[in-house]
Amino acid sequence: MALPRTGPVRSEPARVAILDATAALFAEVGYDHLTIEGIAARAGVGKQTIYRWWGSKGPLVAECLLEGRLLPGRLTLPDTGDVRADMAAWLTTVFRVMEAEQRLVLSLIAAAAEHPEVGAGLRDSLTGSASISGRLDAAIGTTANLQPGALTGELAEALIGAVVLRALSREPAGPVDAERLLDAVLGAPTG
Repeated sequence: MALPRTGPVRSEPARVAILDATAALFAEVGYDHLTIEGIAARAGVGKQTIYRWWGSKGPLVAECLLEGRLLPGRLTLPDTGDVRADMAAWLTTVFRVMEAEQRLVLSLIAAAAEHPEVGAGLRDSLTGSASISGRLDAAIGTTANLQPGALTGELAEALIGAVVLRALSREPAGPVDAERLLDAVLGAPTG
């Protein structure tokens, strides 16, 4: 999902080349060693083109993440039919990614704070109908806080808020943290 833009019109081939280069270099060198200079060289564009469209590597990396170019498949919410187990597995994966890619996560938070369109894109991709709140909507009636009329959008935001707070505090997740978070937000399992 491309973030909405104002300003100069982008060349779609150049945009794709930049996103492809960013994803490839991220996989090769990680976030800490990812540079605008390296991206520009790999994409065959000038640094000024990247800076004109993104301003810094944070929003550029956020766009790559939102388009599924970074960490492919790793952050996808599983769908086994058991929403609680799926959420626990997803949260555990998110916590692992946060520990492995702390600077990436903090950069995404900073980019979202600095650029409203990045924040909106990240929020929509995480809490939109195709993600957490949509899955919670589909699971109405399966757990304590998922009864008819449940505020699933707010429950999704509570889960993401807890994840963001954990990222900001840089506190590593323990083996039962995903389950405890789900108990707090969704209520204890029934049955």
